[in-house]
Amino acid sequence: MRWFMRPLVTRLPWTPFTLRFAVLLDLAGALMVPPRGTRVARVRGLACGAEWVRGKGVPAGTRTAILYFHGGGFVACGLRTHRRMIARISQAAGMPVLSVAYRMQPRVPIETSIRDCVDAYRWLLGEGYEGRDVVVAGDSAGGYLAFAAPLHALRDGLPRPAGIAALSPFTDLDIEPKIAHANAPLDPFIPAHRMRDMVRVCFPGAALDDPWLCPVHADLGGLPPTLIQAGSIEVLRADAELMAERLGAAGVPCTLQLWEGQAHVFQIFADLSREGLAAIREIGAFARDVTAPEPRSRAA
Repeated sequence: MRWFMRPLVTRLPWTPFTLRFAVLLDLAGALMVPPRGTRVARVRGLACGAEWVRGKGVPAGTRTAILYFHGGGFVACGLRTHRRMIARISQAAGMPVLSVAYRMQPRVPIETSIRDCVDAYRWLLGEGYEGRDVVVAGDSAGGYLAFAAPLHALRDGLPRPAGIAALSPFTDLDIEPKIAHANAPLDPFIPAHRMRDMVRVCFPGAALDDPWLCPVHADLGGLPPTLIQAGSIEVLRADAELMAERLGAAGVPCTLQLWEGQAHVFQIFADLSREGLAAIREIGAFARDVTAPEPRSRAA
């Protein structure tokens, strides 16, 4: 990653024209074949693409589900690039995953991306799931949406989901703390200073402390129990730690896991990293725990 990915990201031209071709990366994701036994079914009725992913042995018709938003800097990746990892998460959790290909920048404003994710949650509720049956999850930019979508859903009067699982989430529009972080020269994937371009293109004119666009500045008190995973050497460790701190201050139960020696969204590289597989098992255990039926009281 240090020899190939970081130099590539460093030289990536963040212009509206060139970024329109970033979506083609999802086509290459077809090479990442999901594990044997995975079942995939397209979903209709949303303004964006979506699919059900069921890992091996996960039955159809379960009462619980994970709602997943992929990463990719708000401009790239999609259903194909993340299908293999999502299938593993589904199998670890024992429940299906609704994977959402929200519309991305620069074609649409960030508010549209958030709305696509809220609408996917609303669609699940319309399909008979209750809020307490759904875990919202995502990685990187999708980790941002895993916080932004529930915050906007609560504002719209929708029920609180059962939990949030965020993998290397981007949560703070202010890039300066990431540039100053000790991991800035260590991260083998993300050059911190290039994130200024991402914010400039994807959040044009946004105030860095806008509570509806910057999760670390939002009123977090209504959010459900949260699991945050990050690699110990990635620059977005700064965002993971800050978000965990803000959630704790708001009284939201939060578990922050820092995985030693791991890079950004290392779970997607689980074929090469045993830590990725272990982290996915942790996500599955978290999803099962927060969606478990509440035990009846003795009086009942």
